[in-house]
Amino acid sequence: MLKSPVGRNLHRLTRFTTCLPLHGRQSSSRTPWRQDTTPEPSVFVEENFAKHTLFVLDVGRRAIKFSLIGLAVLGTTAAAAYEGVHQWVEHVELAPEHDPDVKRWGWDEEREKWSGDPDKGGTDPGLGFKGRHTVRAAWMAYNWGVGYSTAVIGSDTAGEAGLAGPAGLRVIDASLQRTEDFLSTAISIAETRSPRGHLHPQTSTQLVARHAGVLERLGVQYLQDSKAEYERACAGFSGQSFDAARVAVKLGDITSRLGHDGDAIAWWAKAIQLTRGDILETFETLPKVLESAPASPSAQRILSTTLVSLSAFYAKSGQLRQAQAIQEAALDMLRSVPPPASLASASPPHALHALYLLQRSSLLSIHLAEVLYAQRRPLSSSMQYLTTAAESSERVARALTGIPLPPTERFSTSTVPPQDASPLSIYTSSRSMKKPADALLRDARRTSAEAWNLLGILNETQGKNLPLAMQCYERAVQWAGRSDGQSEAMQPGEGILESDWAVFWGNYTRAKRLVEKTA
Repeated sequence: MLKSPVGRNLHRLTRFTTCLPLHGRQSSSRTPWRQDTTPEPSVFVEENFAKHTLFVLDVGRRAIKFSLIGLAVLGTTAAAAYEGVHQWVEHVELAPEHDPDVKRWGWDEEREKWSGDPDKGGTDPGLGFKGRHTVRAAWMAYNWGVGYSTAVIGSDTAGEAGLAGPAGLRVIDASLQRTEDFLSTAISIAETRSPRGHLHPQTSTQLVARHAGVLERLGVQYLQDSKAEYERACAGFSGQSFDAARVAVKLGDITSRLGHDGDAIAWWAKAIQLTRGDILETFETLPKVLESAPASPSAQRILSTTLVSLSAFYAKSGQLRQAQAIQEAALDMLRSVPPPASLASASPPHALHALYLLQRSSLLSIHLAEVLYAQRRPLSSSMQYLTTAAESSERVARALTGIPLPPTERFSTSTVPPQDASPLSIYTSSRSMKKPADALLRDARRTSAEAWNLLGILNETQGKNLPLAMQCYERAVQWAGRSDGQSEAMQPGEGILESDWAVFWGNYTRAKRLVEKTA
């Protein structure tokens, strides 16, 4: 069957097709217009990888760009804010005093000095950029704080100041510590630049005096360092009597606390000499020297402060006759200073000066009452001086806070100014009078509480009048304490020591229980 012609031809065709190359068959099976144009897989992967890489790099570039812009804006804003605060302190807080009435009564001299030239204010340009910023930083830490009230230092600093804590740790005032650090740096800068003649002559001395005051407030362990700094400042103030006199009073107080009585008396004598111009050979002649007050208001305030320190020293050391002579002479001198016709009609600087002297007379009256009682003088004399001291201090506090004065016979029942009451704006609006007014209000509160407490003791122990004694104790608690607003318990007010408050509160609660038992 296969040998037919058709079979033989079919067989040949089959053999021919099977002998053709493979590529020849494949190419012949395609049409020209339907060729496959799809790229190879490797090319497709490379193109996608390149696109994704460029996208990531572009995003990263933009992120870095905007981050750098943001950091630049943030840094510029922070730098502008930092410098703005410094310029505020330079031109506003440390601006010179321009009020002629404030200058007339010498309150500009009481102001804390952070620059050598009080007429120009600000910081000394001779300190340079770093020095001026360091002084301003010290001012900010001292007046505005550092954001936290206390700091803890280790037990290896056993000689440091502060309250003792657990495991020998000591708690210190962080603001004062930072102020001390900044002032130390500023003084070092001033000492290196002073020989070049760039600084104001008093800049270094003013900074040293500020440093001494901060060291004094840091604690007992710093008193020796404070004394050394005050001595440097006193030498630098040799040509300025009132500044030197203020430093001499401080030196007398510090050396007395250190137990150097002879040096303390010498410094107080120097302060009296600088305020009056009289050379005081012995304190037995002091009453004759004090027959008249100095003409300068600043000298009057410095002298009255010196006499309070002397009075306390002689009373504590048991030299009662000398103490009494100084106290009586000092009170006579203060009474010789003409007071204003009325505090309402007087200018704020004049009124503040009068209140300052009245408060010093209150302290001297308390000292004199204690000395007379120790000498077994008539009880009525001590009670009279204590009553005068209590009422005078209450007048000071009321005048400062703007609370009307009650009739004299109703002082013991009148309303006490609240603890959060502050001096009137006529005092606080002046940068020269604000701090003296605040300090005077604290002193008046303490003195009132002390006088009323002593009156209570005399009425209870000598007068045998327990109800009246309880009224006096209650008055002392009202002046010294503050309520927390949540309970009847009271806490010591601002400037009142815990030890003093324990005495005031203990006397009041004890007398109250006894009165309730006998009722």
